[in-house]
Amino acid sequence: MGSDLNITKQLQDYILKHGLKLHPIQKEIINYNLKLGDIKRMQISISQCQFLHLIIKISKIKKVLEIGTFTGLSTLSMALALPDDGEITALDKDEKTNKIAVDFFKRSNHDHKIKTIIKPALETLIKIRNKKFDLVFIDADKMNYKKYYQISLELLNNGGLIIIDNVLWHGEVVDKNINDKYTKNIRELNDFISKDKRVEKVIVPFGDGMTVCRKI
Repeated sequence: MGSDLNITKQLQDYILKHGLKLHPIQKEIINYNLKLGDIKRMQISISQCQFLHLIIKISKIKKVLEIGTFTGLSTLSMALALPDDGEITALDKDEKTNKIAVDFFKRSNHDHKIKTIIKPALETLIKIRNKKFDLVFIDADKMNYKKYYQISLELLNNGGLIIIDNVLWHGEVVDKNINDKYTKNIRELNDFISKDKRVEKVIVPFGDGMTVCRKI
């Protein structure tokens, strides 16, 4: 049986060098986040930026819901791929990081595609239940992941996609000696989705692991 290649840092650098090039404002966001200390881990990886971009292009997605915005790298990566009449509704409860993200969006000249809402995501999701989206990207507080997933399925058009970040949780999901509440919660979510017949699904090892679900 064939197996996946072990990706070394040297190989990862090669892959990124030969892949989709970053927009100047994407690079600015990455450089800004490097100065933030440990919380920079909330940023998606470059390979995830490339993946989200191509998924949106290939699937001809126009309406996106993002749960968890941080300083805006994932949001902008998706906005760059959307057609000019595309739209992202980006949810985050942190007003400080949202202001930073909005500034980056404006300077990218793609801010007309992005609407930010600063409230706890579960509150907003309840209010927008009459809307439909082609893609939902979930990258927020891990303890609410299952709730986000369940509600997102209701908001998704048939054939639409849910993409969930951090599903491999630094590789800790397979370590039976690690049983903190976050790791256990991610494991339980992964088990739940693996048995959910409402979607087709695959886990891809970009960044910290992403689950891609297609609503049947």
